Parts: sequence; structure tokens; C-alpha cells
Amino acid sequence: MRSHLLNDTTAESYRRSVTEGVERVARKLAATRGPFTGVTPADLAPVVDAVDLDRPLGDPSAALDELESVYLRDAVYFHHPRYLGHLNCPVVIPAVLGEAVLSAVNSSLDTWDQSAGGTLIERKLIDWTTGRIGLGPLADGVFTSGGTQSNLQALLLAREEAGSTDLKKLRIFSSECSHFSVQKSAQLLGLGRDAVVAVPVDRNKRMQSVVLAAELEACRAEGLIPMAIVATAGTTDFGSIDPLPEIAALAAEYGAWMHVDAAYGCGLLASRTRRHLLDGIERADSVTVDYHKSFFQPVSSSAVLVRDGATLRHATYHADYLNPLPQALGFARAGGTPSTLAEQIPNQVDKSLQTTRRFDALKLWMTLRVMGADGIGELFDEVCDLAAEGHALLTADPRYEVVVEPQLSTLVYRYVPEAAASPADVDRANLHARKALFASGEAVVAGTKVDGRQYLKFTLLNPETTPADIAAVLDLIAGHAEQYLGENLVHAAS
Repeated sequence: MRSHLLNDTTAESYRRSVTEGVERVARKLAATRGPFTGVTPADLAPVVDAVDLDRPLGDPSAALDELESVYLRDAVYFHHPRYLGHLNCPVVIPAVLGEAVLSAVNSSLDTWDQSAGGTLIERKLIDWTTGRIGLGPLADGVFTSGGTQSNLQALLLAREEAGSTDLKKLRIFSSECSHFSVQKSAQLLGLGRDAVVAVPVDRNKRMQSVVLAAELEACRAEGLIPMAIVATAGTTDFGSIDPLPEIAALAAEYGAWMHVDAAYGCGLLASRTRRHLLDGIERADSVTVDYHKSFFQPVSSSAVLVRDGATLRHATYHADYLNPLPQALGFARAGGTPSTLAEQIPNQVDKSLQTTRRFDALKLWMTLRVMGADGIGELFDEVCDLAAEGHALLTADPRYEVVVEPQLSTLVYRYVPEAAASPADVDRANLHARKALFASGEAVVAGTKVDGRQYLKFTLLNPETTPADIAAVLDLIAGHAEQYLGENLVHAAS
């Protein structure tokens, strides 16, 4: 079985296996005719269940043959121009190259003696991102598995910096359109979901800073502690960006930690035309970025950034088998007199909630070294421009109503029948249209609720998608909705 280990004697086998895998995926990508096949769980589960994991195939080619039937044939392909569903992006080739390298070398980014250059690359990219944000010379951060983990760590730091021993008094303020991970983090941090105050949004789905000010004052009057304000730069449903300068001013006035969840909107950091939409983010205490959204990176690639790197100490624990203090001090005496322990041995585990951690930073490194930041920004600008064109199509189409004009690349809308129908029937028609479209495999769209009513959503993250694709999908949705209403209204009348 040692023949399957990757080492100097198996290099040729590695080359053949990886080449065959790449060729198969490349052929699959070229042959994909839709984002999905429409397979159901009932169809696919028996195929997967029939695999006997205790009887290995022994050959990579045979395993790839089997993989076609259990995964590749029915995967949801985000690179297809009619995948318009969730915040999933097609990925850039330099990042995929980085993924291949990091998986083969298998560095673990917790300690210097497991990663060496990988540690320095990650730190360089953290500095690059904090520089783009404008967090200042003391800024720092660490890569994470995704926005949920980044938000959790940011709110952990906020909790510790609040310095209260009575967790019941701590409050977090975020818009009613913020990501669910804010509530989830409050629960995990022992604050309870009631600790999160949902601030109403305006007609453009942006947090109302006037209401936020009133809520903060009420919090103070009740003897409670405004622990943190979470501003969202790109809400999941609407792509809306909260008024960051006003929120920053309120955070400073009330002594609250300001966190900006820019998991979606972080692509603006690379935009040459829309960077101003993030004005005010430089005043944040912490920021979440998801490179695997608007930087077109493979999952996972995220980071939490902080204005003051010293606050990351709240995630630091020492273990003799990882980052023992005596070892660090001995290293320092042998190699010089650096001023801080972090400078003595750059162990990233001192900053992270994770221990073993992939070298996901390499994907972004390769992307920047091949394409540059402007190349990433141009891709994100393209999908934002596309959303503006899609909004124009929707507003001109009497079959649809659209909720807000997009700031980023998301459109929330719903089919509205010409003939009279009850609100419940309209909801059911839109829900049916989404499910029928997914089952057909012709396109994928997302769904959400607005004021209790069922809506549909385009999340546009593929520069290959065109206005013609959007128009074609709108026709498909209308067809499914009209068929549903026609059949069900006739049935109800009979």
C-alpha cells in the first residue's frame, strides 16, 4: 500500500493520476450543457449506497470511472452561465493551480515548523488585505474556513474586549438583513440569541443608522453594554451595504466594537470603479472577507482581519507540543532579540480558532501573482454591471416585480401573474417555478422571503453570464409559474 503514498518514488504515479483527473474534469466542464442534471436524492442515493467502501478498486482510473456516476455526472456546476443561485463563484485557473500544489505538499498553517514559507505567504496576504481596507499599521488577521468562522472569531474578540463578566448584559446590533451567523455566534459565545438586536432597514435594505442610534441609547439607559455593532457590506439576500461611516461614528460614541461583515462585498477592495462603496470600512475594529465569493477563489478561502493585532491574543492558547513558551524564548535567544513573542516564532495557531489549517492562502497568492488585483476587480465589476442590466430587464417586464436596485450583483424579484390570484397562490407559483426549474436542470436560481412573501433571487457571480441568459431564465420561470397557476386555478374552480 506504500505505492499510494506521495513521495519521491511515486512521483510518476502521482503525475499520471493527477493528469488523468484533470483531463476528465476538463472534458466534463467542456461538455456541460446545464448547471445541473435534475437528479433527485431518491435517484442518486441508491447509486452512492451501492458502493462498498471496504472493497477498494485499487486503480485511480477505475475510481475516476466510479466518480463519474456518484458525483461528476450530477454535480452542480457553478461555472455554467445559468447557475444564478447562491453566493458560489466560478474559480480562476491560477487558484486551482494553487489548490493542486497545496494539497500535494499538505502544509499545515498552525506552526512555523509545519509550514515555513507558507506562514510568511499567509502573513503577506493578510497585510495586503488590511492595507486595501486601510486598517492601519497595527492590523493583523488570519485565514479561516469561511465567513461564519470569521464572524464568530470577530465577535469572540469583541466579547473579550468588552471586559464584562456578566454576559447577560452584552448586546450585539446588526441589521435585520445580516447573516444568520451573527445570531449563531451569539449563541455559541454564551450570549444567547436574545443578545442580538435586529435593527430595521430602509427601502434599500440598508441598516437605518437613526434607529441604530436610538437602540444604542436605549441599551445604555437600561444598564446594558453595547458589545458590538455588525455592519454588513453586501447582505446575502440583497447585496446591500450598510452606511459604514455613520455606523463607525456611533460605534465610537458608544464604545462598541465595530465589525464589518464584508464576506460578499470584499471584491470591491479590488475594484477600480466601485471601491468607494466601502468607504468607512477602514474605521472597523474587525472585518470578514470571503475570497471564495467575490475574489473567485475555490472554497474555502476566508479571513478575519483586525485593526489591532494584539486583540488576537484572545484566541491564543499555549501547548507544549505546538507553541511552548520555553521553546519560543530559546529560539529568540539563539537567533537574536526580537521585541515580541510573535516575532520570535511566527506561529499562526496563536491567532486562529483552528489548529490544523490548510494553506488556503496559496490560492489567492497564485491569483494575485498571475492576474493581479485589477484582474480580480474587473471580474467583480463585470457581474455588478450585469446585475444593473438584469435590474433593467426586470423593471421593464410586467410579469415581474423587483425589490431593490442592486449595489452589488444580487437581484430579488418575483413573478406576478396578469390574472387575479391570491397572495398565497402567487407564493406557491414562485416556489413551484424555482423547484421545477431546478428539476429541469436548465438553470438554478435561489429563493428567499421578503415581508413573509416568497421571492426568487439571482446571485450573479459569473462574468460569462449574459443579459440574454437572464432573459431566457425569466421566460422559463414565467412558463413554470403560469403552468402551475393554470392547472391549480382550473382544478380549484372545478
